[in-house]
Amino acid sequence: MAAQDEQGAGPEAEATVSPGARGRGTGRVGIKDVAAAVGVSWKTVSNVVNGTGRVGDETRAKVEAMIAELGYRPNLAGRQLRRGRTNTLALAVPWAHSPYFSLLAHIVIEAAGARGYRVLIEETRTDRDAELQVARGFSVQAIDGIIFSPLAIGPSEIAEVRGATPLVLLGERDDPGHDRRWSTDHVSIDNVRAAREVTEHLLTTGRRRLAFVGAEPVEDRTGALRLQGYREAHAAQGVEADPRWILPVTHFSRPAGVAAMEQVLPRIDQVDGLVCANDELALGALHALRVNGVRVPEDVAVTGWDNTEDGRYSNPSLTTVAPDLQAIAETAVDRVIAQVERRADDEPERDVDVVVAHRLLVRESSREA
Repeated sequence: MAAQDEQGAGPEAEATVSPGARGRGTGRVGIKDVAAAVGVSWKTVSNVVNGTGRVGDETRAKVEAMIAELGYRPNLAGRQLRRGRTNTLALAVPWAHSPYFSLLAHIVIEAAGARGYRVLIEETRTDRDAELQVARGFSVQAIDGIIFSPLAIGPSEIAEVRGATPLVLLGERDDPGHDRRWSTDHVSIDNVRAAREVTEHLLTTGRRRLAFVGAEPVEDRTGALRLQGYREAHAAQGVEADPRWILPVTHFSRPAGVAAMEQVLPRIDQVDGLVCANDELALGALHALRVNGVRVPEDVAVTGWDNTEDGRYSNPSLTTVAPDLQAIAETAVDRVIAQVERRADDEPERDVDVVVAHRLLVRESSREA
């Protein structure tokens, strides 16, 4: 085996020729090519590249000049793999085009970059097999850790199939007393509490006939938790939540919001407020109501969730629950890096549930009637 220096770059380390050097080279330039061109040992070149050892100023200048001329670039990926870490995280989200997840990805990338990590984005499209592959750790060596927002599979199933790759979930735990043989950190907001707050806002502005748009059949999913808060707010105010106005959806999307409204337009005069499980549903509902002559908020108030940019600029502007995305991203990045750095330890750390703050932003779509 060829000897390696203390930074992991041996005499066979190679790199691609830079674009400016392609006319002078014939493919891959190795550390020995630079050494031969300068007339020094490969170890000397390695010391210059890695900033190690003792190299005279004149020799260093010659090596650096030849590196630039030949277009030599160290094979950082190979070096990192030999160290057992790539400083690369994966962020797996249902839909990359979703305003919420695209903004979350942007903040995660910034937070990871500030900590010396890069982020690769995976779009699962709520496909069960794709989400199972994420939970198992992608079966690749290039990922140090994963931040995962699942929709098709729940936390218990993830705990059963997950691999050894450090993992942080964005979302709710289904059962606080679940089997903890696999530690899985969670980062979320309190969906139940936030749903109570937005529902109470509508009830206290005089709306008494509210619909919930975004019901989901699975108890530990986001829509179901927000529906729970909607029901709790009604109970606290002594108002009955009409089950006929709990509206299921197939996706949390604008088209789904339009479809939900079109189904109930013949009886829309029976409600005076909509609690939508996210901004996209609310924006779809706003569109359907507007084109059918239903005034917002005079006839029906509308609220959303996520504080997306579209909601801030819609007409009317959209009342929404605003999760602290910065805190979600930074906490998730910190938790997964903590797992990466303790991966070699014998004693596992208990999983951590982190609940970050949220705010209710009242805008034109629900101003007092």
